[in-house]
Amino acid sequence: MKLNEIFLKDVTRSIEGVVKADDVDHLGIEVEEYVFTNDAAKGVAPLLEEYTNYTNANGVWISGFFGSGKSHLLKMLAHLLGDVEGQAFAREKVSESFLSKTDDAMLIASLEKAAAIPAKSLLFNIDQKATLIAKDQTDALLKVFVKVFDESRGYFGNDGAVARFEEDLDKRGQYEAFKAAFARHAGIDWSQGREQTALEGHNIDKAFAEVNGEANPGIIAQYQKSYAVSIEDFATSVKAWIDKQGPGFRLNFFVDEVGQFIADDVKLMLNLQTIAESLNTKCKGQSWVFVTSQEDMDKVIGDRTRQQGNDFSKIQARFSAKVKLTSQDVEEVISKRLLEKNDAGAAELMTIHAKEGANFKTIFDFVDGAKTYRNYVDGGRFISTYPFVTYQIPLFQAAIEGLSDHNMFEGKNSSVGERSMLGVVQEVAKRIGTEQVGYLATFDQMFAGISAALKSAAQSAILQAERHLPDPGSEVTILANRLLKALFLVKYVDTFK
Repeated sequence: MKLNEIFLKDVTRSIEGVVKADDVDHLGIEVEEYVFTNDAAKGVAPLLEEYTNYTNANGVWISGFFGSGKSHLLKMLAHLLGDVEGQAFAREKVSESFLSKTDDAMLIASLEKAAAIPAKSLLFNIDQKATLIAKDQTDALLKVFVKVFDESRGYFGNDGAVARFEEDLDKRGQYEAFKAAFARHAGIDWSQGREQTALEGHNIDKAFAEVNGEANPGIIAQYQKSYAVSIEDFATSVKAWIDKQGPGFRLNFFVDEVGQFIADDVKLMLNLQTIAESLNTKCKGQSWVFVTSQEDMDKVIGDRTRQQGNDFSKIQARFSAKVKLTSQDVEEVISKRLLEKNDAGAAELMTIHAKEGANFKTIFDFVDGAKTYRNYVDGGRFISTYPFVTYQIPLFQAAIEGLSDHNMFEGKNSSVGERSMLGVVQEVAKRIGTEQVGYLATFDQMFAGISAALKSAAQSAILQAERHLPDPGSEVTILANRLLKALFLVKYVDTFK
């Protein structure tokens, strides 16, 4: 029996390696394949308890490194706790799917209660939305929140002044009439015209004069000259919008990768705290902020002065609901989503375990107490992780973290490149699919999954060594090449330095 014949689901099927906040096309598959891990469930339970029984905090901090599923969890929560713009997969279906993923009666009750609260979710990756905003601006984070909020109401997110102009027209009941008038004068739709206000100024003035009853030349220029936004103004606008939606309605912000965006920037971190605090003050629990970060809050904040420590104690209190995903979550997700076996495959592997299981401790345990990585503790674990050795996934994750700490990856805020742990493991499983059952994946094979994202300088030692290896086709050279790649990864694992 070949390896590609032992899996319950086709291991070569299309799996999005990285869950994208704005991707609605694959939502149904993402909901179906989401693995509600034990650690995730333990974190979500108190989160929902706070969300459904509001006291004072309105912030949720979801942390977890490379491949732990934090973006996937954030996306699921966004669709579970509210309606998301453009979603084709109903909120009720997300709720039903989540309820089927747990048998905890209290968690089920909290899920049902949370799903019943009327709400809208604004889900976004902060780097994608901040394309026109410089991070060194003190109000960079606020501008992203304002942009997303404006877009959710149908206003122009890329220019706050134009959005303010549209909002004012809307308040006066003139917005739809203005758009129709502009289309008549300019011959193009307003959604296109607002992208080029400098060229369409005269048509904007004509349309405005028509709906306003009197001319006001250069109206957009006037708005752009006077436009300013504050956190308090933003929170007030959010409150005003919520009040129009009916009693008990909520507007929640789900912000992916905020940790990388704010990094160790004190001003941006305090900006985040103030945004959440002002939303809480104005909206009284009707507007929550959910964020993800590769690290927990303390590590993102980094070293700080005593005064900064006092300031950050406030943000700790504001984001009191914390969900920390671990390497165990990664293993559980990969085992259940990708490596789950069919009956024939499980039977074949159980036979191998019965025959060879007594030797596993000798073969796979680390010597000299270097590191305690869990072995194949029983037949069930052997079946769930095969053809990978149990230690390979957490060891690879540790290597990735070390590479990230040493700035080895290409791209802005690219600590891990474009690949997830799930994507890397799938690539290895596909590559060895024609091998016979009994074959084990080797640690060096994971190198290919991240090599394209590594800086050339990081790979120079391997490339140089490969050029000096004799007889490229020989078994010795092939083995040496594989050993080089494995050692390269292990080098960046703290335990082995």
